[in-house]
Amino acid sequence: MPDTIAQTELSLVDTPQSDAADGLVWAVSCVPGHRPVQLSPQQAADHLNGRPPHTEDAETTPATTEERPAGWVWLHYDVVHTASRARVEAIACLTEEARITLSGTDRSTRLEADGDIVYGALPGFDDSMTDDDTSVSAWRFAVLPDLLITTRRHPVPALGAAYRWLQRDDGPRTPAEIVDRTLLEFADSVRRNIAMLDDQLDRAEDLLLTLDQHTDFGRISGLIGKVRRRSTELRRVISPVDRIFHNEDLELPEWAEDDIRDRSQRQIHAALDDLMALQDRARSLQDELASGQAEETNRRLYTVSVLTTLMLPATFVTGFFGMNTGGMFLASGSLGTVEAGGICFLFMVVAWLLLKFTKLL
Repeated sequence: MPDTIAQTELSLVDTPQSDAADGLVWAVSCVPGHRPVQLSPQQAADHLNGRPPHTEDAETTPATTEERPAGWVWLHYDVVHTASRARVEAIACLTEEARITLSGTDRSTRLEADGDIVYGALPGFDDSMTDDDTSVSAWRFAVLPDLLITTRRHPVPALGAAYRWLQRDDGPRTPAEIVDRTLLEFADSVRRNIAMLDDQLDRAEDLLLTLDQHTDFGRISGLIGKVRRRSTELRRVISPVDRIFHNEDLELPEWAEDDIRDRSQRQIHAALDDLMALQDRARSLQDELASGQAEETNRRLYTVSVLTTLMLPATFVTGFFGMNTGGMFLASGSLGTVEAGGICFLFMVVAWLLLKFTKLL
């Protein structure tokens, strides 16, 4: 049975049957045009046991549209539970590699096809993540024309959204459409993150466009740095997904080609294009920020240089009158200090006029 913490997480995200035994989150039987029917854990087990086991010499010709079964079943497991991993590893209608993938713990992205079976591991985001939360959850699947098995170790809201879509009248007709829908939710999550990061770049750009002596370069640098860091993390997640769809060696069954490959490939690639455009904009603003910082530094150095130049003659005069030598003029008069100060000021005026005449000021 799920523990208390797992039960709480599941009830918040993707579990219509959070009290199901042995980590079975939900089990539904779907017939196009009809409402999905909830299956009990025993009914789910009976369905799997009634399927013929997979063998190496089994028929691997993809089912045509006419041969495709009218109904299909979706089983979703939480493989944190030892019992659920054992159940998944005992599914005889799947290949050994597919069973290993479903019960695996690594977060690597993959998509494979073996005869009529399509299986793999894909990433997903937690809808509750904040700007500083970069955790990525993975979900795994194995799909046949009339069977979909998904597993995860952490709640994946995209699967919950696909389940809710399943309840609608215009829901999926095939299990492959569930995989496609989950990938669409993943791409939408990436786009929501991109929109959030784009708003932060807008704020940084506004500050750069109103550049003045009170501009907080540290704040601008922090905004741009956060965007670049987060966009790099997103790209590391979405790039492998895009690569597997462009893998020429990947040959999906005909029944899954349109739903899983064609549409999902466009969705993921579009999200990756948006992400790369965001990174280009962040780099451009970073360059503009560096230029603004250099300009501000030069302005301050210019001010210091002018002040130093203006004070140079006065420094010479004070140094001259500070010599302890005999016969120093103005030493005996009562107004010697005032006269020496006037000489300093006169030399400063001459230096200022010289800078203006040479157009250095």
